Amino acid sequence: MTTKSDYLLRLKIISLGNVNVGKSCLIKRYCEKRFIPKYMATIGIDYGVTRLRIRNYDIRMNIFDFSGHPLFYEVRNEFYRDVQGILLVFDLTNRRSFDTLDYWINEMKKELNLNNEQKSSIIIFIVGNKNDLKRVVDENEAKIWANVRGYQYFETSAATGAGVQELFDSLFSSLIDTNENGGIPPTNNLPNINFTIEQVEAINRLRNNKDNFERLGLRHNCSKEDVLAAYKRLAKLLHPDKSDAPGSEDAFKLLLNAKTELLNRFDK
Repeated sequence: MTTKSDYLLRLKIISLGNVNVGKSCLIKRYCEKRFIPKYMATIGIDYGVTRLRIRNYDIRMNIFDFSGHPLFYEVRNEFYRDVQGILLVFDLTNRRSFDTLDYWINEMKKELNLNNEQKSSIIIFIVGNKNDLKRVVDENEAKIWANVRGYQYFETSAATGAGVQELFDSLFSSLIDTNENGGIPPTNNLPNINFTIEQVEAINRLRNNKDNFERLGLRHNCSKEDVLAAYKRLAKLLHPDKSDAPGSEDAFKLLLNAKTELLNRFDK
C-alpha cells in the first residue's frame, strides 16, 4: 500500500521585500542555523536547496531569495512561475519597508495573474523581521494589515533566531495540508475581521502623520469645503459607533482635532 512516506514532496518558495530587510539572513538562520551580521545585498536571485522530513514527508525545499532592488525586476519576474509558498518580509525598524508591502503584493499578483476575488493555492505569510531591535512598526498595526488582507502574520529575528523555526514550521504545515487537500489551502486561523482595508488605512494615516492636511488626505491649497467633505467622509468610516477597527476611537479624536484646527485657519 502506498503511504505518504513513499513520496518526495518538492516545494518552491520565494522571499520578497525591500533591500536590507533580512530575507537572506532569515533563510540562512533556518537552513544553516547561523547569522551573518555583515550585510551583503542579493544580486538578482539567490538560490538554495535543503532537504528535511516533516510529518512522514521527505521534503526538498527550493527557495529563491529575490533581490528587493527595482533594477532586478526583470530578473525576479522569471521566477514566480510554479511557486507554492511566499514569505513577504519587512523590517520592523524601517517604516518604509512596511509601507511598500502593497507594492510587493501588487507585483506578486501581477506576475501570478491573481486578482482580489480569485482563490489561490499559494501560501503567503507576512513577516516582520528584526524584532530584537527598536521597532518603528507596531505589532498590532502590522498584524491587522496582514489579517485584513487574509494573510497570516509572523515576527522574527534572524539575529537571535526568535520566531524563525515557528515561521517555517507553519509554512511547511500549510503547504503539506494544501498538497493533501488537492491544492486547496487550509482555512487560515485568522480572527473575524469586521472592518475594511479602507478603515485601517485611514486610521494609520491619521495616527502616523503630524500634518493635519495629510491626516485628512488633503493638499495645503485646498478649500474650506474640501476640509468639510474630507471630514464627513472619514467620520462615516471611523465613528466609534460604526467602526470596529482597532484604534477607531483615538483616530476619530485626531480627526476632530484636525478638522477644528484647519477650519480655524480659514476663519482667521
